[in-house]
Amino acid sequence: MAEPRKLHIKSYGCQMNVYDAQRMADVLAGEGFVETAQAEDADLVILNTCHIREKASEKVYSELGRLRMARDEAAKDGRRMQIAVAGCVAQAEGEEIVRRAPVVDVVVGPQSYHHLPRLLAEAERTGRALETEFPVEDKFLSLPQPSERNIRARGISAFVTVQEGCDKFCTFCVVPYTRGAEVSRPVSAIITDVERLADHGVREVTLIGQNVNAYHGDGPDGCAWTLGRLLVRLAQIPGIVRLRYSTSHPNDVDDTLIAAHRDLATLMPLVHLPVQSGSNRILAAMNRKHSADDYRRVIDRFRSASPEIAFTSDFIVGFPGETDAEFAATLALVTQIGYAGAYSFKYSPRPGTPAAEMQEMVPTAVMDERLERLQHLIDTQQAAFNRDAIGRTVDVLFERAGRKPGQIVGRTAYLQPAHVFPGDAMTPESLIGQVLPVRVDSLERYSLLGELAIASPARPLAATGA
Repeated sequence: MAEPRKLHIKSYGCQMNVYDAQRMADVLAGEGFVETAQAEDADLVILNTCHIREKASEKVYSELGRLRMARDEAAKDGRRMQIAVAGCVAQAEGEEIVRRAPVVDVVVGPQSYHHLPRLLAEAERTGRALETEFPVEDKFLSLPQPSERNIRARGISAFVTVQEGCDKFCTFCVVPYTRGAEVSRPVSAIITDVERLADHGVREVTLIGQNVNAYHGDGPDGCAWTLGRLLVRLAQIPGIVRLRYSTSHPNDVDDTLIAAHRDLATLMPLVHLPVQSGSNRILAAMNRKHSADDYRRVIDRFRSASPEIAFTSDFIVGFPGETDAEFAATLALVTQIGYAGAYSFKYSPRPGTPAAEMQEMVPTAVMDERLERLQHLIDTQQAAFNRDAIGRTVDVLFERAGRKPGQIVGRTAYLQPAHVFPGDAMTPESLIGQVLPVRVDSLERYSLLGELAIASPARPLAATGA
């Protein structure tokens, strides 16, 4: 039997890229590839790129320089290493990658990675393969089901893509150009995916999409289902004890999603709801299509349905033309809402987006100062949120053994890491996949430290709560 070929995938950016990396590994498993953690050992290295963050392209070319040296070393040992660039940078800059990086064998966009076996074979024949079109066929119909081995190796939590693309066209964002228009997967396909994951040990599923709450997939009743209705159906699948979703747009929060948070114990009370700015003028310049007060009203709707809901968000500081007063409006919104955490970045132009043509750039030193102030406020809120858990008993879904002997690590409903020593009567491995109450004693940076609040976790898994 031929030796399996080794595959290394390095992913940048969002949860969607993590999911895409797993699906690429599933596709290539059928071609005899097994994953390795070391790029130097691989017969195929894939850089799964993200175009959202600053200097995304430069990071890719820097990594390709290192891979060129690794490829030269492999050649000395008589081994051929192929290199592929996938994801959003590949989609946006495919021809430029071909021109600037001769070391790259394959360039493939995020809608075409199911064609990787054909593209790799083409590269072997011709020296290079490029595919960055939006294919007519649904890639999900072409993707193989992940093997039981791969599912179990990835742990008890899994991502499932339910929606891709975006129709919002925020002026700073490349997603509509790299991921295409909004497309939702059929309900039946998602149910099949989640049932298979549950059958092989997954206990927590996060539904993902560039604009996940715009979900409108075809349902078995012939109607388009909303995200809220989909969540209700997935909550009925045995073995799934926690559901999450990300990322949402404030304009697409409908009553069915609010009701799902009110009614479903398995739907976790943590909502990632990006706002980007607290200034109405900046929001309009961003083409967000909502005001700061619109956003506040959405938050109020969630909290009215489920008071324990917490929020995270995204913020951009220094958007072209942002004044001190407009930045102050962002600080005021953050102070009013109170976040469990947030991602915040200085504005950087993405080529091809409308904002990249705007002339009123905020000086770098001003952006740096504003970002520091915003992050300090958010960090203060996150620290207070975490301190509030001390002395309370919280449910934790245990995921893996900890780094210290006898320790087990899990996450709360709010994704806070929790570290517990269960004692001599229970091994950490026996608790993996269970949701158990933990009495929180202290904090260590962002992690909760505590002990099990029950003598023995004897209740059956299907009966555990979220």
